[in-house]
Amino acid sequence: MNTPDAASRIATPRISAAIARAVAALGPDPLREDALRTHIFPLFSRILERPGIYLANHSLGRPLDQMSGDVQAALDAWYRDMDDAWGFWLDELHTFRNNIACLLGVSRADAVVPKTSAGQGLRAVLNALPSATPRILTTRGEFDSIDFILKTYHHPHPRRRAEVTWIEPHTEPDQPPRFRADDILAALERQSFDLLVVSPVFYATGQVLDQLPRVVEAAHAKNTLVLLDCYHAAGVIPLALESLGADFAIGGSYKYARGGPGACWLMIHPRHLRDDAHSEPPFRTLDTGWFAKRDTFKFQRPEQPLLATGGDAWMEATPAILPLYQAKSGLELTLALGVDRLRAYALEQLAFLEDALRRHNIPVRRGGPDPEHSGAYLLLPHRDTTAFCDRLKARSVIADARLGHARFAPDVLTTRDELARAAAIIADTFASGTPS
Repeated sequence: MNTPDAASRIATPRISAAIARAVAALGPDPLREDALRTHIFPLFSRILERPGIYLANHSLGRPLDQMSGDVQAALDAWYRDMDDAWGFWLDELHTFRNNIACLLGVSRADAVVPKTSAGQGLRAVLNALPSATPRILTTRGEFDSIDFILKTYHHPHPRRRAEVTWIEPHTEPDQPPRFRADDILAALERQSFDLLVVSPVFYATGQVLDQLPRVVEAAHAKNTLVLLDCYHAAGVIPLALESLGADFAIGGSYKYARGGPGACWLMIHPRHLRDDAHSEPPFRTLDTGWFAKRDTFKFQRPEQPLLATGGDAWMEATPAILPLYQAKSGLELTLALGVDRLRAYALEQLAFLEDALRRHNIPVRRGGPDPEHSGAYLLLPHRDTTAFCDRLKARSVIADARLGHARFAPDVLTTRDELARAAAIIADTFASGTPS
């Protein structure tokens, strides 16, 4: 830690040779199924042996074959080198931070701090706010973990740690609930807050929040910091968080970056990082540990805790290493393919699936009123979504159930034939159940 290049400007992602070759073979054109079959599908031979049609890519992403080899390399270094494995592991730690910075549109690798959950990143920010009981603005559309943490901080026993205000979804007859930028802006105008917590793509509705730059600007005009939960946005829509100006962001690799559990992160905007070791950082979180110390490996113990510079000041205790290797190949593939191209291809697939379901008279919904305001999955309302998804699973279509909806998300491995067959199975299963 505290390496000389930790705060250096980054230019390009770090991509392994096998993935770079496969993606280069696609050429620069928009993604096409035939080319993906030829060049990208072979990177997933193990998972593609699994039977069934997987439409839960918005949940647990499908891993590359390379992932197991990456994890094995981390373990081999442990067996072979013991303590000396840390040189190998710390190189990968920096690569992870660099590549996440590229994904988020941030110019410094050290602006990204590895976490084992997005909730851990949220708590680090909550515990860095100067107020003893900070005032938080958020919505009812945030993911369960974020919602639960905020409710726990808001709960009065044993002592309230935050005052949280929730924005309710906007509802209209015969329309799904929506979260509106105008409601967030109105709340910011009515009351003073320390922090706004909001998602660019809402977990609860699958919608892309419109007017996000305006929301960030309005929050800052009221001296309100902004934390974005990018778990359903990173890898789905192009992000430029540094130019957007968001103060913090949280997310992880479990879903669209195919990295499994534990490979998460907190982003601190570079303007909040200080490179002078002798000045006080703008924010000092209580969630800390020895990897946040200045001169980490000198093992000095002054009475005043001296923090590392840059984003390293937000590190905690010994970081989890294996999740970095879990996340390596999926993150590399996402960056190599490019989020712009992935987004365009995903919208084509969602349109194909939506059209196929509507031809079967299935009342599927997008997250937003048009493709550009929708996330990466379709929603189907149902009175008993768990039972419905269980029946689909018995017929080899894998989806998931959340908040009264079944959710369907293809990815680059999903073929048009699979989408057509899935639509027929979904329709037949829907007709045999009790829809809402």
